[in-house]
Amino acid sequence: MLRRDFLSMILGLAALPAGLSLLPGGGRAVRAASPVAGEPFSADWLKEYARHLAGKPFEPPLIVAPEQLATIDYDRYQKIRFLPEHALWADLDRAFKARLFHLGIYFKTPVAIHEVVDGVSRVIPYSADMFDYGDLEFEQPLPENLGFAGFRLHYQSDWDRDMAAFLGASYFRAVGADKQYGISARGLAIDTGLDRPEEFPIFRAFWLERPAPGQASAVVHALLDGESAVGAYRFVIQPGGVTVMDVSATLFLRKQVERLGIAPLTSMYQHGENDRRVSDDFRPEIHDSDGLAIWTGVGERIWRPLVNPPTLRVNSYLDENPRGFGLMQRDGDFTHYQDAGAHYHVRPSLWVEPQGEWGKGAIQLVEIPTENETHDNIVAYWLPERQPEPGEELSLSYRLRWGRDLLAGTMPVGQVIATRTGRGGIAGQVQELPTRKFVVDFRGGDLRALDKEAPVEPVIWVSRGRVMSPVARRVEEFDGWRAHFDLRVDGTEPINMRCFLRIGHTALTETWVYQYSPA
Repeated sequence: MLRRDFLSMILGLAALPAGLSLLPGGGRAVRAASPVAGEPFSADWLKEYARHLAGKPFEPPLIVAPEQLATIDYDRYQKIRFLPEHALWADLDRAFKARLFHLGIYFKTPVAIHEVVDGVSRVIPYSADMFDYGDLEFEQPLPENLGFAGFRLHYQSDWDRDMAAFLGASYFRAVGADKQYGISARGLAIDTGLDRPEEFPIFRAFWLERPAPGQASAVVHALLDGESAVGAYRFVIQPGGVTVMDVSATLFLRKQVERLGIAPLTSMYQHGENDRRVSDDFRPEIHDSDGLAIWTGVGERIWRPLVNPPTLRVNSYLDENPRGFGLMQRDGDFTHYQDAGAHYHVRPSLWVEPQGEWGKGAIQLVEIPTENETHDNIVAYWLPERQPEPGEELSLSYRLRWGRDLLAGTMPVGQVIATRTGRGGIAGQVQELPTRKFVVDFRGGDLRALDKEAPVEPVIWVSRGRVMSPVARRVEEFDGWRAHFDLRVDGTEPINMRCFLRIGHTALTETWVYQYSPA
């Protein structure tokens, strides 16, 4: 299955008759005949169950939504509304409520959803009475044990708009202060960017802990299951101007995998100021994220602008004990997008902060060609140098931060704020030698304190080709500095580039890294 096909057919969990196990391998979670029935639950139990499950063959999920529900189009599916009075904790004075997603066009198989109260879990049973179906009419009544596709969390600051959602395979997302969804995270990425279909493990079941009075964070547990891996996850979710998720995961492999992507992020980049390959649109830019930011283990700051490549592209950035990485939407200027519906200018960034030492590995960036802005074509994750053996336990923790300006106040050096490319030479004149011009704008850090006569120089490295006319100059219009240079190169093989600004031996900016494929 290709990633773009996945958006139209999300894997899930097979529906079972009432009273039978909703977990593979004979797990304890059952669709209770009575909502008061329950079983003891703890994070330790889930971890041991994941270990047990990893020793058994994978039971693939089935697509089970009735045809009359699975074949309705997206607009009709949107008419199905969960009734707020049926939300989890709706009748309690708590800071959170949970509403449930109905099965439908893209989400055709149910997951088990439980509430945990005082260490006891109970399955939340499906009922058509929980939903308003609008003017939808079905030839046959929907099954009584239909189940749910996922859930979303609402916070007391705004009961009408959700602040986090778990829906489809192991995908989840959250908002920041702007209440705008965009980039997604996943539980795990397996064999992404190879010359064969990648694997999409799924969250088969969720356990939502009932919040205590005054509790400002929500706790969610999830069981991840796939052909190659099983995992027990715990999410502690704290909303705010920046939504923070503390994630703890324990993984067990059923079989060896080639690429085990930890803390994967998934986004969309169609075109922008640096890449206009697909740009026959009145909107100057279309993307959920515009770059990959990395804070290496030795403290270097790196910015890699995203591209929509003509062919699949995978880049690895070797590191040891990274301090953080993320797919960011730095450009927040509406005029650069001109989209009053999608609101790309307020799409959140997503930053990963490893907790503890992750050792040696690489931050891997996968860029997939796309002509459609509804296709997520960008993936970034941590790839450990040593992959665990089947049956071996891998435990790790990390923090996810969702919002805008996530690195504000933490960047001691100037940031890249724009990347542009075009025909080389002097603007408006025919060039004698065919070259390509690259323009990189920096702002922040100590740059603001420098006048235009400061001896700032661009430090440029390219994997092949000849750098011509490198210049750094102050630009008052954006209160920063601009580096630009021409590149003379033959052939069509991709070229890797690096650039930063310095005075003497002191770096003033993060390092801009880029990969250019000559036409």
